[in-house]
Amino acid sequence: MNTLIFLDLETTGTRTTRDRITEVAAIKVVDGHEVDRFVSLVDPGEPIPAHISRLTGIDASLVAGAPRFEALADELFAWLQDACLVAHNARFDYGFLRNEFERAGRRFTAPTLCTLKLSRRLAPHERQHNLDALLERHALSGYSRHRAEGDARAMLALWQHWQAEHGSEHIDALCVAQRRQASLPTHLDPAALRALPARPGVYLFYGHNRLPLYVGKSVNLRARVLSHFSADRHSEREMRLVQQIQDIDWQETAGDLGAQLLEARLVKTLMPIMNRQLRRRGRLVSWQWPAQQQAPSLVSGDALDGRASCALYGLFRHPRDARLALKQIAENHALCPRRLGLEHGKGACFAHQLGRCAGACCGKESPHQHDARAREALERLRVQHWPWPGRVAFGEHHPGGMQQWHLVDHWCYLGSVSDLSAASLAALAQQTPQFDVDTYKILGRFIGGDSHRLEVQPLD
Repeated sequence: MNTLIFLDLETTGTRTTRDRITEVAAIKVVDGHEVDRFVSLVDPGEPIPAHISRLTGIDASLVAGAPRFEALADELFAWLQDACLVAHNARFDYGFLRNEFERAGRRFTAPTLCTLKLSRRLAPHERQHNLDALLERHALSGYSRHRAEGDARAMLALWQHWQAEHGSEHIDALCVAQRRQASLPTHLDPAALRALPARPGVYLFYGHNRLPLYVGKSVNLRARVLSHFSADRHSEREMRLVQQIQDIDWQETAGDLGAQLLEARLVKTLMPIMNRQLRRRGRLVSWQWPAQQQAPSLVSGDALDGRASCALYGLFRHPRDARLALKQIAENHALCPRRLGLEHGKGACFAHQLGRCAGACCGKESPHQHDARAREALERLRVQHWPWPGRVAFGEHHPGGMQQWHLVDHWCYLGSVSDLSAASLAALAQQTPQFDVDTYKILGRFIGGDSHRLEVQPLD
């Protein structure tokens, strides 16, 4: 760690995969002595937002005539070699550099040190660790803030102050410890990860004031959580997530089924802002077609509890989606939209005039033949019938000793218990069964393909 490069970038925004660099400043320090510097404005090739210009003073007129990053790439790549990059929130600057070099056709990697993380280790009792707060706390002034060279020089001055105050050996030891750790979120205490088990379960990321950010599941909690912190430099979504994480929690499960069921429930309960899937609970609709009825009809979510007296076809979050699905089936199988209740009128339907209906609407196909073809076409959407007369407990057993029973009533997940004692069952009996399409799909996968890994205990 004899050669350090104190680096700062100004950019058009915070998205490392989409926004661009507008200024780069790097100060090379060897054995504590400044030996060289690299400073340049950069034409980002895109507009600079007004609020960014107000903050940095860098606008279109200032970067006019400046080189594009690809023109600087070869020189800067060589200049940065064989050194450790030091930056405040190093994840941000390093992510931008990697992506800019990748666009220029180069694969850039370098060891990094984060002065923000270092400050947290040196002064864990302090709440503020942004660069402005640190400069004020240590009475360091005279640096042009929010410009790349000014911020890089401020970091170097801060580093030198820390070495004088705490001693070079202590600073070096903290740097070695930081380098050995995974690239953790800046605001997350490393101690929060030490107890993470390599076992199945669900993990929860929290932001400021315990705001739920993300819920995930895995058969190996430790490996999955740490994988978030290595993917962020190439994913805008992961970068935004990691930048906000301030705390983490987890719940172990006995296996994969328990993890999936718990994840689906927690996402709908907590509504984490970064979960795109599993959040929508809404009322579902489905097609139902009793034998005595001429055409299928839509039924609401009240019938979607596995107890329906006749078959249901498809699970849809909106009646519009259900009608579109039925319309597509009609087109694919030359079925009559009027006979199916999708169109009103007399005589030949519009689809027949276009050659897309076999003619049940005008006597060219018998109603019986049409309906038989329609029911057969609908089979691919059939909602799986609940195979048991009532509640069932699915048992999962982890080799490490944990056991769980997942109670389900006609596809409705009631909860999980460690044993099937009367007290445990009585507690879950208070739960109101509620059909959830994600739970239905999870259970369908396990019952259909992975049931050999489960112990099944009917309760009714």
